Amino acid sequence: MRSVRMRILAALLIVSAAGAVGWQLMPTGADHGRTITVGTTDAVTALDPAGAYDAGSWALFSNVFQSLLTYRPDGASPVPDAAKTCGFKGSGLRTYVCVLRDDLDFPSGRQMTAEDVKFSFERVKRINSDVGPASLLGTLASVDAKDLTVTFHLNSPDATFPFKVATGAGAIVDRERYPKNGLRTDTGADGTGPYVLKTYTKEKQALLEPNEHYKGAVKSTGRPIRLRYYADPQALDKAWKAKQIDVATRQLPPAVLAGLSPSDPGQQLIEADSAETRNLVLNVREGSPLHDPLVRRALAWLVNREELAATVYEGTATPLYSLIPAGLTGHTTSFFDDYPKPSVTQARALLTEAGVELPVSFTYGYAKGRGAAAEEAALLKRQLEKGGLFKVTVKGYEWTDYQKRYAAGKLDAYAVGWVADFPDPDTFTGPLVGTGNSMKNGYGSKKVDRLILDSRQYADRARAAQDFRALQQLIAQDVPVIPLWQRKEYVVSSVDVGGGQYLSDGTGVYRLWTLDWI
Repeated sequence: MRSVRMRILAALLIVSAAGAVGWQLMPTGADHGRTITVGTTDAVTALDPAGAYDAGSWALFSNVFQSLLTYRPDGASPVPDAAKTCGFKGSGLRTYVCVLRDDLDFPSGRQMTAEDVKFSFERVKRINSDVGPASLLGTLASVDAKDLTVTFHLNSPDATFPFKVATGAGAIVDRERYPKNGLRTDTGADGTGPYVLKTYTKEKQALLEPNEHYKGAVKSTGRPIRLRYYADPQALDKAWKAKQIDVATRQLPPAVLAGLSPSDPGQQLIEADSAETRNLVLNVREGSPLHDPLVRRALAWLVNREELAATVYEGTATPLYSLIPAGLTGHTTSFFDDYPKPSVTQARALLTEAGVELPVSFTYGYAKGRGAAAEEAALLKRQLEKGGLFKVTVKGYEWTDYQKRYAAGKLDAYAVGWVADFPDPDTFTGPLVGTGNSMKNGYGSKKVDRLILDSRQYADRARAAQDFRALQQLIAQDVPVIPLWQRKEYVVSSVDVGGGQYLSDGTGVYRLWTLDWI
């Protein structure tokens, strides 16, 4: 698994303040109860792990709930958290067994049992929310629970199953506090994670306090945290400049990030390469104006990633030409190989072959307030309308409404950012282009599904590289999605807050407990 190079490739910690000589992760002993305020534009879809599959929700889940496994900072392999031990049984990668810790208590005081684990996994699959993580558990056939032992039975070999257990899809809930067949809808959360969710106000804030009863992989549960949610990057930037927050992350405006300098006083900057990507997703359902793959290939000939990265993102993102980002096993340049530079001539030839009436009209939706989504949509509209081949109607929607619309097939095209669920290339294949994928664009391919299944047969993940390369070549021809960019990770904090370099590192865990007063 060490061949999977999901690592922070470069990190720069800048301390610019008179008398500031460094930072430390461990508590200083002072300001023990003082709250650290973190600002973000990420939104929370739901507090129920069965009803959300997005970065904002999973950031909370990482802190409030436990999974059987988790990741240490910059780790490539999951380690026990709520479990004492986990491992495959036999040589077929189809039976996975975990033994639960015997000292975990829910907020109610009731001890966690193997039945709670079984309940949590089965519930995600049974509810199968349109915007939930059920697709991540596609290889899970059944779960057995006896005493403290949980046995997962898989319908096909899946070396990546431990990675998925360690995600928000594997968050363990109290079976006495969560409905069996529906989502919990109040503003509470009952988990055994490093933090307790004290209060939550939708689209405003979440107040987290260290869980004094937590036991698991985290050694210190950190300071009280207030997460503040902002409607857009400009509002986050305004709050940061007004010193209303101590940490700003995901995402300040690109122009602000691009203008940050080592000489900026009064702040620390952590800049790191990451595996966050963004794709233009195309609705391939029958009746969609983008149903014909020839039409979708024509679109691929018109996208100018270099212009997008340079103008909208001002160098804070780099052009991406494959599903799997740079730095991971199986990364290719399949879209560059097939569509090396924008060409109206090539696009027109494909549309002529398809026999469609020009211009081809379609709708493009984006989520309001999510980074530079509006500016990105405006530029893509101009690019795709070159030569009069397409007519694009652009409209922005509030985040929750946006998710529901694309999940219901109401949008012809929509851009979706993707943060790695776990440190393996599989997180950029099955969930994005497998049949029944979380992009909800109607795409399915037996060849692609076969390659996904084949890639999961190898415990040595480097051996799956050939399958990943073949899969990405198929995607470049079918074009259910068009890769756009890969972004850097930025965390900006005041000079008296340390630990930001551990906050997010591509493992899918958001470590608020690492933040500390210096």
